[in-house]
Amino acid sequence: MTETRPRIDQITTGAELKRWYWLRAELSDHARTLGLSQAGVKFEILDRIAHFLDTGQRQAPKRVKRTSAFDWHSAILTDDTPLTDSYKNTQNVRRYFTARIGPSFAFNIEFMAWLRANTGKTLADACAEYRAIAARTAANGGKTKIAPGNQFNQYTRDFLADNPQADMDDVRRVWALKRARPSATGRHVYDPSDCHLT
Repeated sequence: MTETRPRIDQITTGAELKRWYWLRAELSDHARTLGLSQAGVKFEILDRIAHFLDTGQRQAPKRVKRTSAFDWHSAILTDDTPLTDSYKNTQNVRRYFTARIGPSFAFNIEFMAWLRANTGKTLADACAEYRAIAARTAANGGKTKIAPGNQFNQYTRDFLADNPQADMDDVRRVWALKRARPSATGRHVYDPSDCHLT
């Protein structure tokens, strides 16, 4: 017999909560009901609720104190400009990268993550990394790296690669069935047997 996903307010342990797929909106609403912060990405909220269910303790979201007041909106940007802990993707930054890389420049998830994680490196270093990411993407048949938290996008890519005759309606139908089932790891990844889910 197939388990059915319980209502989120019926779950009493962190381990059980993490067996199921939840939308960020569901987690945010439940966090509000429990009196917990709704700040952060989906998996931070999930961990905060799980911790509360297991311990009764309310964890405050981790706050990162910004030390730089650099104005990414209007400052003159050069190759030597260092990335600060207050870095933002602004139109000013876009103009800089477009001038250095060319009109094909576009922010992507991997590059934006690199910018946030490399405080102290320069914009010249960022241009070099952008080109390296573009080269890796081209070598991978144009497929960009998918962030670990984006289960649906990864599932879609894997499903369509294994089922080239399928379309997005097929993906959405099977994904709805897949995410309604528990997962021992808390991650919902594509398996060829998913095509037989009912």
